[in-house]
Amino acid sequence: MGIRSFLAKPFASYIAAQTKDWSLSPDLHQQKIFHSLISAAQHTLFGKDHGFSSIRSYDDFKKQVPIRDYELLKPYVERVLHGEENILWKGKPEYFAKTSGTTSGTKYIPITKESIPNHINSARNALLSYVHETGNATFLDGGLIFLSGSPELSEKAGIKTGRLSGIVNHHVPGYLRSNQKPSYATNCIEDWEEKLDKIIEETLYADMTLISGIPPWAQMYFDRIVAKTGKKVKDVFPNFSMFVYGGVNFEPYRAKLFETIGKKVDSIETYPASEGFIAYQDSQKEEGLLLLLNSGIFFEFIPAEEYFNENPTRLSIAEVELGKNYALVINSNAGLWGYSIGDTIKFVSKNPYRIIVSGRIKHFISAFGEHVIGEEVEKAMKFACERFPETKLVEFTVAPNVAPKEGMPHHEWLIEFANQPNDLNAFSLELDNLLRQLNVYYDDLITGNILRTLVITSLRKDAFIDYMKSQGKLGGQNKVPRLSNDRKIADELSRFTL
Repeated sequence: MGIRSFLAKPFASYIAAQTKDWSLSPDLHQQKIFHSLISAAQHTLFGKDHGFSSIRSYDDFKKQVPIRDYELLKPYVERVLHGEENILWKGKPEYFAKTSGTTSGTKYIPITKESIPNHINSARNALLSYVHETGNATFLDGGLIFLSGSPELSEKAGIKTGRLSGIVNHHVPGYLRSNQKPSYATNCIEDWEEKLDKIIEETLYADMTLISGIPPWAQMYFDRIVAKTGKKVKDVFPNFSMFVYGGVNFEPYRAKLFETIGKKVDSIETYPASEGFIAYQDSQKEEGLLLLLNSGIFFEFIPAEEYFNENPTRLSIAEVELGKNYALVINSNAGLWGYSIGDTIKFVSKNPYRIIVSGRIKHFISAFGEHVIGEEVEKAMKFACERFPETKLVEFTVAPNVAPKEGMPHHEWLIEFANQPNDLNAFSLELDNLLRQLNVYYDDLITGNILRTLVITSLRKDAFIDYMKSQGKLGGQNKVPRLSNDRKIADELSRFTL
């Protein structure tokens, strides 16, 4: 046992006890965070504009602070970008996390001195929860690789600015830096394929035990290793035992990833966002991710079906129900207020509060009123692959085809298979039947002959990689939306059909 794994175990027990303490009284801790946030920000410009000094309760807050996305918060952010202080939070942010929005262009999300622990400690605690539950800490003694964006930072109004993963890289604890891969210089390479080749060069003969990254980019890394060595990943890294991921649902990638590795390894799912670290998998035995209710964020939840209403219902943690889709709204010590991060979540447990990420509030298909969401297409695909076990998936996305050249309107599934089903037509019908079971409105449209059954368009090898490359979004934290309500992505991907 190495020194890192030896020291991790008592620390993991301490963190587990703390986590148990706040998870037993979540509403109390959320109320404490709410009042501390309002008190801390009442003298900011936002606090004055919204009467924070008169807010005594969550009901007061809902009356005075509307729900906002980035576009509506942008006027305040612009003032910070021009050098003003005490706008959204006291003083100036420590960082801006730079991210791309579909409608807003580049987004600058503030990270303050007070909010940094949320990002750093939550990632650490995810690993420690695993150590405490399983007793396994040996993965901390070997090489740790984080497939992430560049840590190089620029400045805006004297505020360091870069990708979230790059910012976090500057806060990796010293005791992990000595076995962290890739090197700082390699991490700074912007071109993903050049960077990947360099990462392989640095890690190929190292004792890699933990690998972290978004599944499709981890798959690309593994594929390059197999191509270079002719071996399964487990034979290149015999002590590799932990995969940490976030950003997308793992299920569509699981089978191919583990096949490339050559064995099953334990995994930890995390839910980090530029706006805050929301949740992490705290148990290998229970479903869902532990919602972090004691980490500087006061959460609100809007029933997903009401999200686009003029005055949607806003709920605190004490008011949520199991199994319902909610749009996630945060208020944080980074200076985000009534901020919709664009994700939908569903509670699978209340003791403690655990969630699954069910989709994006703006990523859906409702060209005919069906309102199909990401969770439904991913479940349908998962079940279909289980029923056709020879099927290996690389990536897929779904879009409506409202005016096809031939036949009736339909949903088009653009799929890159690593191994295609033996009977693609039967697979397609099974996929369609499964989606009909999951979405009654889609079923009604098929039954009523408004839509025909779904159509699969098979894409050639590396279609999604080449598409992302053509968009300048290859690697890092970028990902293809699982579904769209228009044809922009589908039409681009159609260039890569078999």
